[in-house]
Amino acid sequence: MASYRFIASAIAIVLALSINGSLAARHLLDMTPPPAPALPTIPNLPTATLPPLPSMPTLPKPTAQPPLPNTAPTLPTATQPSLPKPGSLPPLPSLPTTMPNLPKATVPPPLPSLQQPTIPKAALPPLPSLPNTMPAVPKATLPPLPTMPSIPTTMPSIPFLAPPPATPSP
Repeated sequence: MASYRFIASAIAIVLALSINGSLAARHLLDMTPPPAPALPTIPNLPTATLPPLPSMPTLPKPTAQPPLPNTAPTLPTATQPSLPKPGSLPPLPSLPTTMPNLPKATVPPPLPSLQQPTIPKAALPPLPSLPNTMPAVPKATLPPLPTMPSIPTTMPSIPFLAPPPATPSP
């Protein structure tokens, strides 16, 4: 029931504010605007007089050129040496068809066997003995971890929006 009252009061406030805003806007639109200020006059600027541009110098007239030749000049011809005819060349040497005999490979005699020398064993001193048990470490107590605060699941009631408490009737 309280939520309906809250919604109704919120709608009433919004409507009241929008009506006042609309009336103020209408009032501003109905007013006549103030007269516009007079624009200042801009004085005419004097025109600058420029000196005359220099005149272009006169170029000499081209004289008549000799006519171009109609034919290209002839170039001297170079004489090429003559190549020998195919029948006048000596024959190519022929390749042998059989392979020459190669000498047989001989196996070298086996190497003499060598006896490995014996290396004396080194005697190492015994390792020092380590204690089998570790010394006792005092136990450390840790402080308890802080707990997370719980989030309330119920909304607290706002006094002016909640209905008044019921009074027992006499």
